[in-house]
Amino acid sequence: MSADAAWPDGDEWRRRLEAEGFRPSRRLGQNFLIDATRCEAIAALAEPLRGMFVLEIGVGLGFLTRHLLARGARVFGVEFDRRLADLSRDDLVAQAEAGGGTYNLLVADALATKSSLAPDLLAALPRDADWQVVSNLPYAVASPLLVLLARTPRPPAAMTALVQLEVAARIAARPKSADYGALSVRLQAAYHVTVALRVPPGAFRPRPKVDSAVVRLVRRALAPDAGELGRLDAVTSAAFAQRRKRLRNNLGAMLPGGTAEAEELCRRAEVDPAARAEELDLAAFGRLAAGWPPELVRGFDPAD
Repeated sequence: MSADAAWPDGDEWRRRLEAEGFRPSRRLGQNFLIDATRCEAIAALAEPLRGMFVLEIGVGLGFLTRHLLARGARVFGVEFDRRLADLSRDDLVAQAEAGGGTYNLLVADALATKSSLAPDLLAALPRDADWQVVSNLPYAVASPLLVLLARTPRPPAAMTALVQLEVAARIAARPKSADYGALSVRLQAAYHVTVALRVPPGAFRPRPKVDSAVVRLVRRALAPDAGELGRLDAVTSAAFAQRRKRLRNNLGAMLPGGTAEAEELCRRAEVDPAARAEELDLAAFGRLAAGWPPELVRGFDPAD
């Protein structure tokens, strides 16, 4: 299924932006995915979309958005830059009408703080129906956004996100690899993860200096509940605090009983206290989390 062929091409968008005196911001990660074939491939990965609530963070000029709308999605977009939002709004509303979907836009930062989503974004998310995330995420905040979205009251059934290649590698990493860390555990605990598509710099304007990839996350049928995930987040923060240190030291630094309590926690979880965090699989982290003291569950940095 292809989007409306009347959509302005890259040259026309460049003229519009130049007329507005607009210059893409590297700080805001404004690298627009203009390759229609890859936009279509991302939308296809997220099917079925007709009638589905889809959150897209970083709408930009809507190159990906129009492919979601052409498939009948109910797109709720978030865009920080009001100039981009205003430039693309009318075209995207028309595309929604043509494709049988809907388009609503929040002009705001998706993050209220580095560890919390914007209240207006949270309020817009469905509480009684499945929904998805499909986004070309701003690279600087992709990791915390994915983790925070996975911790919402009704988490997305799936997330299809274009991110920096090294972030995709961290999300999908397996134990005993250099990329495996807190981000891997936090997302894989609740989602099946695959790296679905490589995207070269030439697919963007302006061209980024790094390669990118589309990561696809599908929620597990028996995903941990909110309480279990809270303990898991606390355990991973402690376990990966200093990668070269052993669990007894890293966990002990957070427990009131120090290394002795950490060793007892590991013993009950059938985990070697002399192991390093990168050696543990998801099941081992789940057992450690089950024994983690609930009073030590507090805010964490989702970008870890």
